[in-house]
Amino acid sequence: MATALSALRYAIRSRTINLHYTALLKSSQYRAFHVSRRVDVVKPFLLADIGEGITECQLIQWFVQPGARVEQFDKLCEVQSDKASVEITSPFDGVIKKLYYDPDDMAITGKPLVDIDIQSEISEEDEAKLAGGEGEASPADEGEAKMSSGQQEMEAQGGAEAGMAEAKEVKSDTPRLAARRPTSKSDHGTLATPAVRHLTKELDVNIGDVEGTGRDGRVLKEDVHRHVSLKSQKPETPEPSAKAPKTREDKRAPLTPVQSGMFKLMTRSLNIPHFLYTCAADVSALTALRKKLSGANKSTEQKLTHLPFIIKAVSLALQQHPLLNASLDTKDPKKPELVYKGAHNFGFGADTPHGLMVPVIRNVQDLSIVEIAVQLRELSEKARNNKLAPFDLRDATFTISNIGSVGGGVVAPVISEPQVAIVGIGRSKVVPAFDENEELVRKEELTLSWSADHRVVDGAECARCAERVRSMIEDPASMMVNMR
Repeated sequence: MATALSALRYAIRSRTINLHYTALLKSSQYRAFHVSRRVDVVKPFLLADIGEGITECQLIQWFVQPGARVEQFDKLCEVQSDKASVEITSPFDGVIKKLYYDPDDMAITGKPLVDIDIQSEISEEDEAKLAGGEGEASPADEGEAKMSSGQQEMEAQGGAEAGMAEAKEVKSDTPRLAARRPTSKSDHGTLATPAVRHLTKELDVNIGDVEGTGRDGRVLKEDVHRHVSLKSQKPETPEPSAKAPKTREDKRAPLTPVQSGMFKLMTRSLNIPHFLYTCAADVSALTALRKKLSGANKSTEQKLTHLPFIIKAVSLALQQHPLLNASLDTKDPKKPELVYKGAHNFGFGADTPHGLMVPVIRNVQDLSIVEIAVQLRELSEKARNNKLAPFDLRDATFTISNIGSVGGGVVAPVISEPQVAIVGIGRSKVVPAFDENEELVRKEELTLSWSADHRVVDGAECARCAERVRSMIEDPASMMVNMR
């Protein structure tokens, strides 16, 4: 009897151990074959603020197409604001799913630019660049949520086979991504600025027929004019004299971003009561000096012109007349304030194929004449190639308009708000004049035209500053006395 009871107890204990071991084995198998599905994030990437309070910009061209894989810092598109052209880059690794704008469309700051299937870790800072945050669910998010719930049901049912199947499904769902579309001749319509497109419409030219000589095949204004000139040289079939001449219809076109910015700025400037002061300066001595310096230094890439000397003379004069380097703060109309600027940041007008641009030379008071000439050359080249950044166009305290590079003498320059003064430089010309002995001599003369805000600057102050500049231009050696 005792032996039978012991045998029974041993059998029960062995059965219990086997059941427990089997349960543990199944549990460990389930955990071993469980695969968590990676949740891809497909969300709109917002167009960020590109500075200077710009709320919209024109999309020039796309560098990607839907299906293209991009990496962090790859170029997505190029946009043109009323100040400069900016290239937008991707902050994530991923795949482009959707483009929200076509070339020539106006993109709104803070609105979606592209949809990106993000395939990298997202930091809290990156979350701010995306639309649809934590509280909103996009269609892509809903699809991922459905897959996640289905996965939870599968996990609840258990089984190593279900986990293996889920892992295979994730691997097979990874999209085969297309490479970027190569640029072709047909893409030239997107490789041109709005100003060039407007010119082609005016001249009735198909931009696809124009051979671009700019960067990446970009079509420039000179290319369009050359195309029209060559086309006009080809013999045309004479039309019957009885046929009535074709009438050209009027065309409407929206303002380009540069024109739009000028429209807004000049409209505000009309509220400024301008007054004009002009004086003629004898630049004969200055011309002789700069020719001597240019001849002595043959290694310079570009000969010195009058402009760097005039800019330095204006900076030296503004140290004695700081009012003309101030800005007028009218945020509170009842208590307007003058802000005397410590730095001499001079904007200068640059005539470019895209319109008038005003890049800024910073801290002129600390620069030599040669350094000013170098910055003039570099900024002018960037302006012609449409490569100016927003930083290159802001914080000007005074403006110099060199209209003499085109022609003309006396001009009436318009002040750029919130500045209080501007000077226009006419073209130099040789004139007959009498010296102190009343003998007829040859002089080279140019006219300086000053405009100032009569609300805060009186005529006498502007005249004193202008005459100080004139005396330094006529006697360049006197500039050395005040240079640091």
